[in-house]
Amino acid sequence: MTRHPPSARENPLARLGRLAEADPRVLALAGTLLAIALVLEIASGGVFLSPRNLYNLSVQSSVVGLMASGMVLVIVARHIDLSVGSLLGFTGMAIATLQAEVLPPQAPWAWPLALAAGLVLGAAIGAWQGYWVAYRGVPAFAVTLAGLLIFRGAAYLLTEGRTVAPLHPTFQMLGGGLGGSIGARWSWILAAAGLLALAGLGARDRLERRRHGLTPRPHWADAARLLTWGGLIVGFVLAMNAYPHPRTGSARGVPIPVLVLLGAGLAMAALARRTRMGRYVFAIGGNPEAAALAGIDVKRVTLGVFVLMGGLSAVAGAITAARLGAGTNSMGTLAELHVIAAAVIGGTSLAGGAGSVLGAILGALIMQSLDNGMVLLGVSSALRQVLTGLVLIVAVWVDSLASRRRVAR
Repeated sequence: MTRHPPSARENPLARLGRLAEADPRVLALAGTLLAIALVLEIASGGVFLSPRNLYNLSVQSSVVGLMASGMVLVIVARHIDLSVGSLLGFTGMAIATLQAEVLPPQAPWAWPLALAAGLVLGAAIGAWQGYWVAYRGVPAFAVTLAGLLIFRGAAYLLTEGRTVAPLHPTFQMLGGGLGGSIGARWSWILAAAGLLALAGLGARDRLERRRHGLTPRPHWADAARLLTWGGLIVGFVLAMNAYPHPRTGSARGVPIPVLVLLGAGLAMAALARRTRMGRYVFAIGGNPEAAALAGIDVKRVTLGVFVLMGGLSAVAGAITAARLGAGTNSMGTLAELHVIAAAVIGGTSLAGGAGSVLGAILGALIMQSLDNGMVLLGVSSALRQVLTGLVLIVAVWVDSLASRRRVAR
């Protein structure tokens, strides 16, 4: 059978994507998100893409995106964490209880101390679970399933089922409510900084490639990347500034939870792609035995992954408590479903060894867009759970097909 060169078999769009070094999975996710947004905009009569709904959607997606960025490393390392929703609820309740019932409620230092304690608690719980997985050989599924039950029950026992409130007004800004955004001026300053950073990274990449004797991307590809990301940044800021503050009428700007997600996402992406630990995680996911023979401390890396996941769950718990203005026992219920689905939809392989932080965040946006859109359309809670479960099945099915293709190659 005659074999044709790759360029002869590629369609024009695929060839353009290859020349631009664009990740086809990310492009597919972006296209899916755009299609979902357009369908829901039409079905909701123009409500879905309204500034108010986009503001709320960005805040909701921040919590799932935060935990999904950590779940990527957990799944890449061939593990799973089913406890993230319960851990969110427990740490969020602990932070609220410290503020409202243990420390002086109105003291300006009370909420930072409670927040710090909650983050330490989340990381410690992650270390505890990671210890059982890494050093005692208990499967992560069993350990974190136990954690799901333990920490959901612990959140209830902490207050005997009571809702804990009020929380400090400054702390509540972390949830993106009234005053929980940076305003129009700082939003545009942030956008300008982002555009400059994108241009600088593109220029540095070209210099690095020339220095190492590699062919840089075509100028049109760099320009297309800058215009695409720049358009997304400017469009997002315009949408956030179009949502006015109900009391003052001034533009709200970018919500604080989005800034937290941005910082955590960039940090996790850098950790996954540019640090020794990130390379070790992917090596372990590809072949744990070979990674151990190569001198990688598999147990220590596994422990570190669960510590990161615990810390990110605690951050998500703090944002959720701040958004609600109270600690409630329902916080984080079924969040693990959305987090795992977001990671898998974003291209993280359940077989391990492959995953993307950016893909997971896009997956979180897709999951929350579907849930948000169903709420706007009046779909019942029970039916939303059914549809979300079906989306998860389809995502895992697509992942299994992609895994088979990788093995076939």
